[in-house]
Amino acid sequence: MHKQTKLIIGSVGVVVVLVALVGFVLNRQQDSAQSQYVQITTPTLFFHGWGSSYHAEEHMANAAKQAGVTDTIIRADVSRQGKVTLVGQIPANAKNPIVEVNYADNRNTHYHTDGRWMRNVLVALQAKYHITKFNVVGHSMGNMAIAFYLLDNAGNNKLPKLQKQVDIAGHYNGILGINDKPNQMKLRKSGQPTVMDADYQELLGLRQKYPWKQVDVLNIYGDKDDGTHSDGDVSNASSKSLRYLIADRAKSYREKKIVGPDAQHSKLHENPEVDRLLINFIWQN
Repeated sequence: MHKQTKLIIGSVGVVVVLVALVGFVLNRQQDSAQSQYVQITTPTLFFHGWGSSYHAEEHMANAAKQAGVTDTIIRADVSRQGKVTLVGQIPANAKNPIVEVNYADNRNTHYHTDGRWMRNVLVALQAKYHITKFNVVGHSMGNMAIAFYLLDNAGNNKLPKLQKQVDIAGHYNGILGINDKPNQMKLRKSGQPTVMDADYQELLGLRQKYPWKQVDVLNIYGDKDDGTHSDGDVSNASSKSLRYLIADRAKSYREKKIVGPDAQHSKLHENPEVDRLLINFIWQN
């Protein structure tokens, strides 16, 4: 055999070994990443804020995918009339699928309607995929859709059961520049605001209706550290007022403040610290 031929064969052999080794390492890394997270079929629904769309959810959803949480991200488009169209497929036995919810009427501040549209999404997923449980992640007004959905439907045993809830930049008792001012809102020791707006007064019903010891809750809010004690749009007090509404009935309740320029209201759903918090909270073993 010629020396040149031997060199070619040897080189091919080295390449084959290297390819196999790289594949082995990548598979080990993938297995290691997956072992960090639960391997269940429960979907997690993301809800965007006012004037926004599913694009505001993509960073968080893709961060979960890149971390090895899931390979499945679909979209639920909700028309202005509340009709749901599911875009994409959730394969059988898909692990930790994510549903990016997209409201066509993204400026609807009639929160009972927003909650009804959330119910429509769950009914559509239930009909097609027979889901019995779900998690939620909300940003800004998306949290109001979640809160009013629960207010209106928490006692309906025919609907899927909420397991984990992540609230980001929730404005439960007002928005700066509309019905709140920096450092104006005060919370009692119980977490109840000393002054409650009309939406919050309706949400007081959650103190009797929120699912009893069923849901783990993580409430994330931003502080720009500029003296306003807010994320620029929502005061920390308004976000923290969620505690009075549900903490006594939740399975667990915790709050996390994000501080600095990247804690600004619209930057929170693009914030790597928020990504890590919600990934670990919802899916970590």
